[in-house]
Amino acid sequence: MGWLTEWRRRRVLANHRIDDALWERATQPLAFLPRTAKLRELALLFLAEKEFAGAHQLEVTDLMRVSIAAQACTPILELGLDWYAGWHGIVVYPGDFRVRRREMDEDGVVHEWEDELAGEAMPGGPVVLSWDAAAHDPAMNVVLHEFAHKLDMLNGEADGVPPLHVGMDPRAWRKAFADAYEGLSDAVERGKDTWLDPYASEHPSEFFAVVSEAFFREARETKRRYPDVYDQLVRFYRQDPAAP
Repeated sequence: MGWLTEWRRRRVLANHRIDDALWERATQPLAFLPRTAKLRELALLFLAEKEFAGAHQLEVTDLMRVSIAAQACTPILELGLDWYAGWHGIVVYPGDFRVRRREMDEDGVVHEWEDELAGEAMPGGPVVLSWDAAAHDPAMNVVLHEFAHKLDMLNGEADGVPPLHVGMDPRAWRKAFADAYEGLSDAVERGKDTWLDPYASEHPSEFFAVVSEAFFREARETKRRYPDVYDQLVRFYRQDPAAP
């Protein structure tokens, strides 16, 4: 039924548009965004195919929708909207939110605790975001982060290895990311200051999400500090944001 999806998308592009002033207000604070008509069209299709819901009585405004859509579509600019297929919901909280965790350790003891989060990507389900973090936290980009997790989950549990394109060498990907992840984890364990958010050392999937944020937001510095990882991300995202 791919032809039907393409027909619907052509109709959306032919009959709808994002208001110029709204697009400018939503994207102007986001200096890393590609300033292209292609991103604007992809964001319009994203808005047509995804459903936004506010939590805790939050009204999700058009400005919020467009801002989130523009950021979410940046990683898939050269991949296409089908990379976000199979789910529809985006839930926006006013601020950070709590989730209940439950895990059994290797001794069979069940542990329960609460996490306070700025974002979460559900396998096969919605993306949950804190608008306060999305709009006001300069240290992170929760939208890029959670949508990187969505890409990672396309081939199963998030493990830091999204579905690689034909022609990409999985061994080269794993070596580049393992070396960088281990180096960061070692620095964090020894109490050293790190350029990359120390949260990236929590798990290989978090490293992929955090370094994906850096790839788009601070491309040249990412390329300088993690050249092998940067090269793999260029191949995966099919973008080179550090290029002149």
